[in-house]
Amino acid sequence: MYNKKIAIIGATGLVGAVMLKVLEERCLTKNEIIVAASEKSVGKAIYVSGKPLIVISVEEAIEVKPDFALFSAGSAASLKYAPLFAQKGTVVIDNSSAWRNFDEIPLVVPQINSDVIKKSDRIIANPNCSTIQMVMALAPLHRKYCLKRIVVSTYQSVTGTGANAVTQLLKERIGEPCEKVYPHPIDMNLFPHGGNFEPNGYTSEEMKLVTETRKILRAPHLQITATVVRVPVVGGHSEAVNVEFENDFELEDVITLLSGFKGIKVVDNPKLNEYPMPLTCEGKDDIFIGRIRRDESQPNTLNLWIVADNLRKGAATNAVEIMERISTG
Repeated sequence: MYNKKIAIIGATGLVGAVMLKVLEERCLTKNEIIVAASEKSVGKAIYVSGKPLIVISVEEAIEVKPDFALFSAGSAASLKYAPLFAQKGTVVIDNSSAWRNFDEIPLVVPQINSDVIKKSDRIIANPNCSTIQMVMALAPLHRKYCLKRIVVSTYQSVTGTGANAVTQLLKERIGEPCEKVYPHPIDMNLFPHGGNFEPNGYTSEEMKLVTETRKILRAPHLQITATVVRVPVVGGHSEAVNVEFENDFELEDVITLLSGFKGIKVVDNPKLNEYPMPLTCEGKDDIFIGRIRRDESQPNTLNLWIVADNLRKGAATNAVEIMERISTG
């Protein structure tokens, strides 16, 4: 994939920085890279593959007419600017929640449903980080055993909130005053609150797990309930997932299915205390799964522990993989 113009919108943020890193790792910086951000960052230099790139405004980036624009600048910016890029013929891959629930906008995890992308599509939505790691684990199992119900509790890193949340955690840890992103201290604490509370009592982060999973797996009536917990961790989201299937399974077959699915690594050796953890998954693109065991309280039900770096496969890497999939046809 060469001779393309690739714009990173929100290049100075956490996800934008990882997008650039993923492009470097995949030798995609041989293409023309454009870095854009808000007005306060315009004129700053970002080093990519050892070369300085000057941050330009989003309006300037539109006029460059890039082939692809990878967005990580928030929903408001995406709603405003993504259609303007699309009008220029650019394919927008958006990491915010702005476009995910539009029926006509593909919501894509390439290993699962890249076939929903049409050549005419100019805006493609990147799912929520927690959704991506869960559907990666469940997609191969759904195809064989047919999902009936999912109960998921997430333990989400502060990096999911952004750089200011990381600063709050680190400043609290050393006792320094800081701007509070969260309604409570996060160091030495956790709280069941991710996103905004909805009228039904769930948070927006919890409802993303419901609506996005149904859309990606093409299972509109799938029963899902979620609880999101923010934890004092930098570098990865974890999920405890209880899954009920229509059909029974053998644990050996489950492990074989998961191990054979591209992008998944099974780490499950309780005798040696081996299971996925954010510390060991940070900086990696795979989805790590362990604590695989049958739920003995009811039939056809499985427990999984799923961990992934939310800035990598949960955001930047998935967006780059969508771009690569489109480029290779």
